[in-house]
Amino acid sequence: MPPHEGLVHLKEYDIKDSNVELIGSDLDHRVKYNSAASEPAWNNGKVGQEAGLFIWRIENFQVVAWPKERNGEFYDGDSFIVLHSYKVGDEGDDVKLGHDIFFWLGSKTTQDEAGTAAYKTVELDEFLHGAATQHREIQQQPSEEFLSLFRHVSIRSGGVRSGFHHVEPEEPKEVLTLLRIFKYPGSGRISPIIVHEVEPTWQSLDENDVFVLDKGEKIWVWQGKKCSPMEKAKAAQVVNDLTLAKHVDVEVLSQLESRSKIIVDLLGGKDADPSSLQAARPGYFAKASHENSAASRPRKLFRLSDNSGTVSFDLVKDGGHVQKSDFDSNDIFIYDAGSRLWVWQGLQASEREKALWIKVAQAYVRHLQDSQSQGHEDAFLTPISKVVQGHESPAFLKAIQV
Repeated sequence: MPPHEGLVHLKEYDIKDSNVELIGSDLDHRVKYNSAASEPAWNNGKVGQEAGLFIWRIENFQVVAWPKERNGEFYDGDSFIVLHSYKVGDEGDDVKLGHDIFFWLGSKTTQDEAGTAAYKTVELDEFLHGAATQHREIQQQPSEEFLSLFRHVSIRSGGVRSGFHHVEPEEPKEVLTLLRIFKYPGSGRISPIIVHEVEPTWQSLDENDVFVLDKGEKIWVWQGKKCSPMEKAKAAQVVNDLTLAKHVDVEVLSQLESRSKIIVDLLGGKDADPSSLQAARPGYFAKASHENSAASRPRKLFRLSDNSGTVSFDLVKDGGHVQKSDFDSNDIFIYDAGSRLWVWQGLQASEREKALWIKVAQAYVRHLQDSQSQGHEDAFLTPISKVVQGHESPAFLKAIQV
């Protein structure tokens, strides 16, 4: 019998039950730097040496460079690592680089891909001498820092096979792809246009966005009555890309036109009530980001310390302003800013404290998630970012100045 026969599909990653908590074990610390030094992805002569954007996809436990011409293109079944290196200080021969590392987890990525992405993110930080800011990035609720790296973001269904993840071939079926095109509802200076593949049903439509329906033999464009000119322009570009490889008819319809009902019908909504399409549907990106949510949690500051000989996790501040003077270089602090979880690592933090931060941060998020009666139903989407003393990112410094 072939060695892989009978293997089942790998378990889909559940962000609520993270498996990245093994990071920081004794074995991890022993092999991390040697592994980083020998990882071909980091040793291309540019990583850590030049400013720019570097992207890799996790493929069969390997870190594979993503083509630059596909920057901003992601798949919901994959995990990616994105490194943004930027110049810090004045121009000159001794210009230093700052680094942000994002491990991006698609909504349908597998446990092995997510775990590899998280582990390799820590390894890349080691390669960069521990000075990078690390971010856990979730497809369902991206941070503005992440989105600002791209002019456009495209998220399509599918992804690379991972490990022994074998997908049985399906019977040929009619092409039916629905793309939602919208401006991300953040408050940042640059709000990119998102192209997101959604469920091809009429319930996915809303009046605020533009939708492209590809039926194989014809492409339809449905313009919600409140969509923006930018969204219309991006839809035209998407349609142009789709028609480069095939010659098909294209029809553009506004929601205000009575004929636009034909698209609702094609998506199974022949008996649908048009008034139900007024607002954006719940789901990925359907609401404003956690960064700007009016329902943000109260701010809290915790200290993670083993100074007493045992590990403790204590509340330092509950509400009010958090300042630089509240942090101690001997320990690690976890700052719940209400919309994001910041982990601050002091320069004199112990090895045990450094090994525990990811476990504690994940446990804290799970605790919030379990406290659904307190309005924390979406706590598992909370962005988690880690900074090191002396290398704090502008976003962190802004968070503690508020």
